[in-house]
Amino acid sequence: MVIIMAQTVNKNMSIAEVVMKWPETAGAFMEAGLHCYGCAAARYETIEQGALAHGIDPDKLIEVLNEVVEDEE
Repeated sequence: MVIIMAQTVNKNMSIAEVVMKWPETAGAFMEAGLHCYGCAAARYETIEQGALAHGIDPDKLIEVLNEVVEDEE
């Protein structure tokens, strides 16, 4: 039996969208070094764009964000 987990957060979502929908992800953004979740750019910048601009692996960040969201459900 294979269990497929639905990915809740994806790299095309804006940073602000994710933090607004799942406030518990703010800490994960901070820990990853992406401190701009509250800045103006976070409203339109995707997670992938923000991660790459800060030298963060976007796929790893998405993985961590989804773990945080799943832990809260």
